[in-house]
Amino acid sequence: MRRIAIANQKGGVGKTTTAINVGACLAVAEKKTLLVDVDPQGNATSGLGVTRDEGGPTLYDVLTGGATMNDAVRRTRLPFLDLVPSHPDLYGAEIELLEVPAREHLLREALEPVAGEYEIVLIDCPPSLGVLTVNTLAAARSVLVPIQCEYYALEGLSQLLATVRQVQRHLNPQLEIEGLVLTMTDARLNLSKQVAAEAREYFGDKVYRTTIPRNVRLSEAPGFGKPILLYDAQSAGAEAYMNLTREMMQAWRTQEDGASAKG
Repeated sequence: MRRIAIANQKGGVGKTTTAINVGACLAVAEKKTLLVDVDPQGNATSGLGVTRDEGGPTLYDVLTGGATMNDAVRRTRLPFLDLVPSHPDLYGAEIELLEVPAREHLLREALEPVAGEYEIVLIDCPPSLGVLTVNTLAAARSVLVPIQCEYYALEGLSQLLATVRQVQRHLNPQLEIEGLVLTMTDARLNLSKQVAAEAREYFGDKVYRTTIPRNVRLSEAPGFGKPILLYDAQSAGAEAYMNLTREMMQAWRTQEDGASAKG
């Protein structure tokens, strides 16, 4: 089972949009996928059409011992995509969990019972580097980092990468960078080209060839509780996320072929 954290401590970089839409594209490819919303804002939850009014256990209940991960799983409109919803109470969990022994491993332990049911688990991190994000990085095998094409985009990465290195040393030696995806690009702007060039200079082939454009339909879709494939499958945003997901899946096949050859 692949466990991919989607993280960037800067807000507004397309992190949740990427979590929702990569999840939807994997589901359309019939990859059994679980999206875990660790962000107390709950944008991935509402973006998949699940409202707070529905009740039922959420990730807050799972992390504080009031429910199991299986209890909290919800179905979505896509047959191969399930969701563990967030709740604003997670804001308080940052403080509540401070006294819990081995608190950094709560999410990893909670995921174990569902490990055999999914091919991919996507974990949408909050835009901060607190207990919840550390929990996510400790539970994940890799980190997907969305980068908005803006001034100082790469400077903001240093803190995240430092946290990743700390988690590798102390909590999760298997953690690696899945890749970096450039979001909110505009091919007409020199700034987008400059950020893309700098990212590829620093990170090489870890930067996906596919970029995610600024797209009105992509921005509208969460307001309707739908991933872009269900809102407007013909849009440039839908095409971009399908291409990104294909690129990710191709990289996984290459890794698996390499592992088989070594074996």
